[in-house]
Amino acid sequence: MRSTIQRSLITSTVFALVTTLPFSIAPAIADPAPDSRHAPLPDQFTTFRTGSKGIEIRNAKKRLRDLGFPPGNLSPRYDSALRMTVWAFQKANGLKPVDRIDPPTWQALLHPRRVRPLVAGGEPERTEIDLRRQLLTAWRGGKPVLVTHISTGARRPYCEKGHCGFASTPLGDYRVGVRIPDWSTGILGAMFYSVYFNGGIAIHGSTLVPRFPASHGCVRVPLHNALDLYRFLQPGMPVYVRRSEAPAERRPKARGENLRLPRARPPEAPHRPHRHSARPGRSTGDRTGT
Repeated sequence: MRSTIQRSLITSTVFALVTTLPFSIAPAIADPAPDSRHAPLPDQFTTFRTGSKGIEIRNAKKRLRDLGFPPGNLSPRYDSALRMTVWAFQKANGLKPVDRIDPPTWQALLHPRRVRPLVAGGEPERTEIDLRRQLLTAWRGGKPVLVTHISTGARRPYCEKGHCGFASTPLGDYRVGVRIPDWSTGILGAMFYSVYFNGGIAIHGSTLVPRFPASHGCVRVPLHNALDLYRFLQPGMPVYVRRSEAPAERRPKARGENLRLPRARPPEAPHRPHRHSARPGRSTGDRTGT
């Protein structure tokens, strides 16, 4: 009982601080804010993983949403949408993406890093795709309004159903073209709310968005972000595809927490890597979720 009361007091104190922090929409990619020194965390702060439940999960979702990382619903459950949202937030804050909200992640939620554009002088309304971090950032009025985890081209050859190619998401400057709502199916599979920007290559929702590049060339986004991105990405809007430089990744060690990661499992095989055939107005998507 005593530990339960203590935990509740800790959680209330931390999120009282969160809700009083001055914040517009999150800067999330590179340099820390001038006033973003890491605050010391309580020794007994809880680590949450997929499947966890509690008011702290709901509070974390609200904080992520306010910072520009939409987590889907605001239920008190650590679901798959939150899992991918936490990956995006961790990567944007220089942390290795892991399947938990741990003390370094709580620290970052209190003091998030600022977004630095991939393209200096880019148009105020644009989308930037970072192939190294596997992150997509939507900008409106020169401010980042949505940051999401993605999975891009697997960088490997493929041959499927008589179609062969090299699974790649090319670097470059592009413009939004054909947009296809809801689910659409093509020669390589199904896509959700597709937005084409480079011939047959599209940004689209997928049921399979792993932590590594796995598509045939498209930019896969979690299903819970697909509709918002579809509404944001209007015809003619610029889409910049870049590969950011890799800074030294640091994961600060909090008191009382062993942050040593478990041994990595062998990577899952990329699922049907794809490069769409470029036919205007036609969906040629990649198979997802099977």
